[in-house]
Amino acid sequence: EIDRRAERMHIPAFLVHTALKIKSPNGKSYSERLDSVRTEKQLSAIFDDLISMVPMGQTLFGSLNPVRTGGPMQVSIAFAEQHTKGYPWKMDGTVRQEVFSRRGGLWFGTYHLLNYPASYSAPIYRFADFNAGWYASRNAAFQNAVSKASGVKLALDGDLIRYDSKEPGKTELATRKLAGKLGMSDSEIRRQLEKGDSFSFEETALYKKVYQLAEAKTGKSLPREMLPGIQLESPKITR
Repeated sequence: EIDRRAERMHIPAFLVHTALKIKSPNGKSYSERLDSVRTEKQLSAIFDDLISMVPMGQTLFGSLNPVRTGGPMQVSIAFAEQHTKGYPWKMDGTVRQEVFSRRGGLWFGTYHLLNYPASYSAPIYRFADFNAGWYASRNAAFQNAVSKASGVKLALDGDLIRYDSKEPGKTELATRKLAGKLGMSDSEIRRQLEKGDSFSFEETALYKKVYQLAEAKTGKSLPREMLPGIQLESPKITR
């Protein structure tokens, strides 16, 4: 992960390796700690130290530790940081550090798995959402309906809009092709797709009309839940 980011930013490898020889707060060099790492908790702590102590760490990672999940339930660190309200214990450190504790990992993991309303017929779809994001299984089924109605092949990943840009993604563009039949403008389609991370999306005119179009075209009832296809990428996998 470090080498990959350095290459992308055109930082010479010898500078990176020199920086890794600097002693970290526990007395060992960052290189030594990386060579002996055994758990993701250790890996996360190394990156936290590297980012805060080594100047090149800020250059490579800013404030973004690339270890994105942790704890016994592999909960998303970003999710935990956004859902601390109601946490029953006082945190001595950061939310990231709390996720790697037994109590924190189980609390945030259970919250992620169960603490949202859903119309699913089986628990497996909640487990799929745990990896792909809340309502990803419902949204993947909606993408399937959009694909059937529009004739546009889509990745059924559960992402209805691009969260990294205001530019329309493939699902939004495919839905726009149906604008005339839906009787909706592009901006109306966008506003309703933005509800894709909430239960209320199922009550939107867009959701209902897309299924009506798709089922009329295919001549059969379409599923309201599907296991999403997601691509996993992590320094724990690509190490």
